[in-house]
Amino acid sequence: MEPTKSATDILKTAILLERRGKAFYTQVARQTESKSAKRIFEMMAEEEDEHIQFLSKQFAYYEKNHAFMKNEVHEEVDDTEAVMILTDKIKNEISAAGFEAAAISAAIDFENRAIEVYSGRAAEATDKNEKEMYQMLADWEKTHHKLLHHLNEDLKEQIWNDNQFWPF
Repeated sequence: MEPTKSATDILKTAILLERRGKAFYTQVARQTESKSAKRIFEMMAEEEDEHIQFLSKQFAYYEKNHAFMKNEVHEEVDDTEAVMILTDKIKNEISAAGFEAAAISAAIDFENRAIEVYSGRAAEATDKNEKEMYQMLADWEKTHHKLLHHLNEDLKEQIWNDNQFWPF
């Protein structure tokens, strides 16, 4: 059985997860030929950067005070319409079996890992501010996951249609 990780260890893990996600999204944005995929991955990298800054502030505060900061209210940006427009464009610009589709699948794995870490810590935390922080981060990552999952399913259906995988 793995020993319980300290709050500092979890914060370090969280910052590392976010840095890896940002690096991945930034690299995919640089390499893609799809303007829509580039924008989606740039948006994801920007959000990961926000997470890094947020977690870094929490880490510094925790190291100094051995307590978590009260969480600032995080206003969700409703970019659903813009994302759906990009989603329709990206589906027309990329191959369902190409580089961008593989990157979307890998990104889903990144988001799943972050959700797992944040949700797990939110469930374990006894400090109210820590619990709220990790739950907020888990919820934020779930919005990323939802977008990527939706896009992945649409691309999967596209490749099934293109290759006549349907039984009817």
